[in-house]
Amino acid sequence: MNTWIKAAAAAMVLATPAFAGGHGVWTSVGEESLIAFGSVKKDVVGEVHSFGEVAGTVGADGAVSIAIQLASVETNIDIRNERMIEHVFKGSDAVALITGAVDMDEVKDLAVGATTVVDFEGALTLGAVAADIEAELFVARLAANRVLVTTSDMLMLSTADLGVDGGIDMLQSLAKLSGITRVTPITLRMVFQD
Repeated sequence: MNTWIKAAAAAMVLATPAFAGGHGVWTSVGEESLIAFGSVKKDVVGEVHSFGEVAGTVGADGAVSIAIQLASVETNIDIRNERMIEHVFKGSDAVALITGAVDMDEVKDLAVGATTVVDFEGALTLGAVAADIEAELFVARLAANRVLVTTSDMLMLSTADLGVDGGIDMLQSLAKLSGITRVTPITLRMVFQD
């Protein structure tokens, strides 16, 4: 496990007594968790990208914290990965944070195999900029100690709201593109276990 993941998990763990069925804080399973986002260049070419290194927790009180290692971006083009890290995310040690809350009363008694949809309200923080986010999350209990959480719909975020328009301008210039969309769809898939 990377040092940043250990540090993020340690910082996010809350000393809470119970989440569901007597469980404490739930922690994400790294290899099964992923955040994906899309982009459109030249008005007609759509592409899907992802972050492979995400670490999160859900506390008994419903507090959600997810850290995204931005250098784990995968665009399927090496030079584009490098340019995004340098110009958009401003360095290989950059981390984005999703924080917020869900109503645990809606999921605490969820039986194995059952599903539900819960509302999430929070923020995505990138550097000194925080963008408010709201989403519906689809929750499935995989086992007594494992849950799958995904976005029920796509979350749409503006690059201006995230403070990265300057970096997108640089990417567009370096790649000699006529345009790159300034609103990006985002999906989240997290597996948590206690």
